[in-house]
Amino acid sequence: MINIAVVGAGNWGKNLVRAFSGLENAKLHTCCDLNVELLRNLRKTYPLTNFTSELKDVLNNREIDGVVVASSAATHFEIAKAVLSSGKHVFVEKPLCLNEKHVLELIELSGKRSLKLLVGHLLLYHPAVRLAKKIIEEKKLGDVLYAYSQRLNLGVVRTQENALWSLAPHDISVILYLFGEEPHSVSCRGGAYLQKKENVEDVIFLNINFKSGRIGHIHASWLDPNKARRTTVIGTKKMLVFDDMEVKDKVRVYDKGADITIPDLRKFSLRDGGCETPEVSAEEPLKLECGHFVRCIKNGDKPFTDGHNGLEVVRVLCAAEKSLKNSGVTERIKK
Repeated sequence: MINIAVVGAGNWGKNLVRAFSGLENAKLHTCCDLNVELLRNLRKTYPLTNFTSELKDVLNNREIDGVVVASSAATHFEIAKAVLSSGKHVFVEKPLCLNEKHVLELIELSGKRSLKLLVGHLLLYHPAVRLAKKIIEEKKLGDVLYAYSQRLNLGVVRTQENALWSLAPHDISVILYLFGEEPHSVSCRGGAYLQKKENVEDVIFLNINFKSGRIGHIHASWLDPNKARRTTVIGTKKMLVFDDMEVKDKVRVYDKGADITIPDLRKFSLRDGGCETPEVSAEEPLKLECGHFVRCIKNGDKPFTDGHNGLEVVRVLCAAEKSLKNSGVTERIKK
C-alpha cells in the first residue's frame, strides 16, 4: 500500500481526501490542516486516518510515501519544497507556484532526489478531454483554427487570488494540451469590481497566441449569472464542444463549417450537418488523477502532468498577470 498525506483538507482538499481514501492500492495515512475544527469533523468520516495541524508531523513520518499539497497557492512552493527535501513524492494542486523561478527549483529538486512531482491539472485526466485530444489527433476536425473556454459561475469570491490564478489554470492546461504546441504571447484584460481597493479581478478575458496562428481565448469569472464549464474547438472540417456541465453527451462533434466554393471570388457555402455524440467514460477525473499519482510512486512512472507541464501553465499565467496589470498589453512568453 502507498501511504498518502493530504496537506490542506478544506475547500478542494476535502475532495482529494475522499478520492485517496477510496483507492484500493493506497491508504489515506494523514490529513494536515491548521483548522482544528475541520480535522475534528473529518475524523468522524475517516476514523482510521491520522490528523495533525503540524506539517512537521507529515515531513518526519517515514511511513508516508507521497504528500498532496492542497493549501493556498501562495504556500505551494514552500510546502512542496519541504516535502521533496524530506524525501517524499509530491502532488501539488494548481497553480504549481506563483512564479517560474520557484517551479524550476522544484523541478530541479525532484530530479536530483529522484522523486515524483505531479501538478493537479485535473481536466487533463478527464475522459472527455482525452477523447477530444484523440479526435483532434485523428484529424476529424480537420486543421484546428482556434478554441475558447468559459469557466463562469456566481460562486465563491476569492480574496487571495484573482480569477486568472484561481480559475484559468484549468482552461490554460486544456488548450495547451489540445493544441499540442507552446504559446508565444498572451494578452489579458479584466476587472476588479467587488474588491476594487485590493485590485482582485473578478473577471478576466485571456487571449493565448501561438506561432501556428491559432488563438486560445479564456473567459473566467466568479461574478456571472451563468454556470459554465465549456470548451469549444473550431476546425476546418468540424467543430467540437466539451461541456462539463452536461450529465451525458459531454462531447459533441458538429459537422459545421464554411467551405470555399469559388476562391477567386471569395465565395463560401455554409455547412450545417449533423451532430455526433461519442461515448465518454463515466470515470471520475479526480480518482483517475489520484490513482495515477499512486501508480507513479509504485511503478516509477513519469507523471502525465509533471513539473514541466506545470511550468508551461505558470509561464502563461505570469505573462497574463503582467498584461492584466498593464491594461492588456501583449506580453511575450519568455523562456
